[in-house]
Amino acid sequence: MGVRPTQVVFIVFVLGIAVLAAGARADTRLPEGTRRPFTIGLTPEQNVFKQMERYAPLAEYLSEKTGLDVRLKVFMSYGKVIDDFVSSGVDGAFFGSLAYVLARERTGVRVLVRPEDRNGSSLYHGLVFVRKGSGIRHVTEMRGKRFAFVDPASTAGFLLPLIYLRSHGVKDYKGYFAETYFAGTHEDAIYDVLNGKADIGAAKNTIFWRLAGADPRISRELKILTRSPDMPETALAVRKDLDHQVGTAIRDTLLQMHNDPLGLTILRDLGARRFVLTTEAYYEPVVGYLRQIGCSPKNYRYPGE
Repeated sequence: MGVRPTQVVFIVFVLGIAVLAAGARADTRLPEGTRRPFTIGLTPEQNVFKQMERYAPLAEYLSEKTGLDVRLKVFMSYGKVIDDFVSSGVDGAFFGSLAYVLARERTGVRVLVRPEDRNGSSLYHGLVFVRKGSGIRHVTEMRGKRFAFVDPASTAGFLLPLIYLRSHGVKDYKGYFAETYFAGTHEDAIYDVLNGKADIGAAKNTIFWRLAGADPRISRELKILTRSPDMPETALAVRKDLDHQVGTAIRDTLLQMHNDPLGLTILRDLGARRFVLTTEAYYEPVVGYLRQIGCSPKNYRYPGE
């Protein structure tokens, strides 16, 4: 009995789907001779122990799938991650948007992927918040108060709040407030305001709401005054001289892990649905914000530099 044309079309269609599925599950493991340590730096969005605990399963997964010996290193400041690309041989790091722009200028790192959350968004925004009952509803009521920033290289924790203040006429923020300081992590900035060490704080919305899910006091006692425009979520970037085969293995493993039950579980624990490709175009707004405060990626300096 002959095969009808419609059957041929159906068979070709099924085979095509099978090929695509096989491609999605392509082996990303490197040849045995290329096994080597691969160190990923983590910015201090939360304290060191929480960051290590949160990313350890991802490091183990990458080690298993690529054959690399993936290690994690949490740095004490955003700037330290950038410096260590030069001084201590870090291979990659999860950068916030401003930290990535600065690292790209100083070290030539190249961005690969960033996580997409469970709602399908791979963006975040910054928040400025106060305690309920503080009487602070506007920038004009912040004069003489204490402001907790996160880090000089934090987009949501420093650059975006500066833009917000400037939009309301505050160019000399140090003279406007009784005290300003860098809390070091988004978590610390949130809790400093919650516990009365600071009157106003700034942080990423993703960290704010993650902490609020575990500590009801945050939603009950803090009030959000404003939110920033969206920025690309913390992304993995690698050093410019990284072996292309290694970079490709890391990138493809992350892009495919949502197709693997174990990978999907690890992603869910990270609060992510999958990883998506990231391009340089996403970071152009950050360069524009730097211009608004009279800086560029080339001349931006941390305190003490």
